[in-house]
Amino acid sequence: MNLADGAIWLALMKIIWVNILLSGDNAVVIALAARALPPRQQRAAVLGGSAAAIVLRVVLTLFAVQLLAYPYLKLVGAVLLLWIGVQLLAGEDEGGGNIHASNSIGTAIRTILVADLVMSLDNVIAVAAAANSAPAGAQTMLLVVGLGLSIPLIIFGSTLLMKLMERFPLIITLGAALLGFVAGEMAVTDPSIEAWVHEHLGGLEFIVGLIGAVLVVVVGRTLARRAAQADSAH
Repeated sequence: MNLADGAIWLALMKIIWVNILLSGDNAVVIALAARALPPRQQRAAVLGGSAAAIVLRVVLTLFAVQLLAYPYLKLVGAVLLLWIGVQLLAGEDEGGGNIHASNSIGTAIRTILVADLVMSLDNVIAVAAAANSAPAGAQTMLLVVGLGLSIPLIIFGSTLLMKLMERFPLIITLGAALLGFVAGEMAVTDPSIEAWVHEHLGGLEFIVGLIGAVLVVVVGRTLARRAAQADSAH
């Protein structure tokens, strides 16, 4: 792996940003599951649950990267990424609401792990797509490093980030736009259409990414505005 390759560092930054953006709900799950434990056991539950969840996510993401090598699956992944970005802006990510507290550290960790598995589709698809822009030989290492960095982000940084998002909504918009951009980049590299894209749209891959970013922001903002109008009507 050539560390001087700018594509590697760009892909790593994408992975880290996606993890920052999408880890807020996981932090909420951890807090809810561990809140009834004695203070001394809360830290163990948080660390143990987070570590187990990250290991599980690494395994799932490695499989996702392999699957993205097959025809049409990148197109499906791109559609999922667009949907994730739209939902992020539409404000419909309410993943942690049904998590119950436990007074057993083992039960709390198990709850955290199961909930994270259910909620990790967005992270897995987004991180796999971000790693896809790196050279093939560097993808696995970038996934392990990027997802490993998400452990402290989930434990210590998500609460602060959620507060910043409440104060500076532009962060949410930029993050959702990044997901749309990555979706566009991934779609044009699908094996089923890559040759056609290079022949007819050579040099326009960046434009397709921008279209994806704009699409996510426009659709997401439109849905959020309609939801707000519906709430005010009631």
